[in-house]
Amino acid sequence: MQPKDCRVLLTGASGGIGLALAERLAEAGAQLLLVGRRLEPLQPLARRYPQQVRLVQADIASRAGRDALVAAAQAFGGLNCLINAAGVNRFGLLEQQDEQQLAELIELNVTATLQLTQRLLPLLRAQPQALLVNLGSTFGAIGYPGFAAYCASKFALRGFSEALRRELADTRVRVLYFAPRATRTAMNAPSVVAMNDALGVAMDDPQQVADELLGAIRRDQEERHLGWPERLFVRLNGLLPRLVDQALRKQLPIIQRFARHKH
Repeated sequence: MQPKDCRVLLTGASGGIGLALAERLAEAGAQLLLVGRRLEPLQPLARRYPQQVRLVQADIASRAGRDALVAAAQAFGGLNCLINAAGVNRFGLLEQQDEQQLAELIELNVTATLQLTQRLLPLLRAQPQALLVNLGSTFGAIGYPGFAAYCASKFALRGFSEALRRELADTRVRVLYFAPRATRTAMNAPSVVAMNDALGVAMDDPQQVADELLGAIRRDQEERHLGWPERLFVRLNGLLPRLVDQALRKQLPIIQRFARHKH
């Protein structure tokens, strides 16, 4: 699918990757319905592309927010692309986190994403060609210490994408699961950036991730994982998980040090 042919609803549009993606899509000629809990970061883009960009302030984790998005999508003239980019990440050992934090993470990253997709799927199915993009993570294929809840949510999103792709195999709706590696956004706390520096973990710029996602959309890919050696570890974790266990065991003292210092 070419971006210029896309009528897109993008959640999480005011975040790091979401904002970079909105900019790239607007530059490529897409019609955009941009969703965020904060609209201030999106206002300059809306002023630059007034014929292409509409803004909707909504919380997808609430029923009222999802109702507002369905109404906005209908008023927009329908959709042929839904990009689920809204999400939250929390770094820390599981025992350091409270029940409310865990519930909020799963609610936004998994439950609300599935609920919104379910509500908007009839609009996608009404189009001659349509695309659903779920923004995942390398941590949707590799369980990583310090990110147990986040990994659980992204593993769930990857499974959802795979199952829905098969469920829609006889329709005109395609499903893309797109998995960035570590990215320099505000989602990552300073302790995460410091830990990645100590471990030698590369972090991509949001603009680079957005460019890769546009390429995956143009090539009609079904699944895309970014980064090397991250793609290798994804394959190894599926085939020989004990090797990844051993590699991460060596990193564990550093991960624990940064997680405990954070608190």
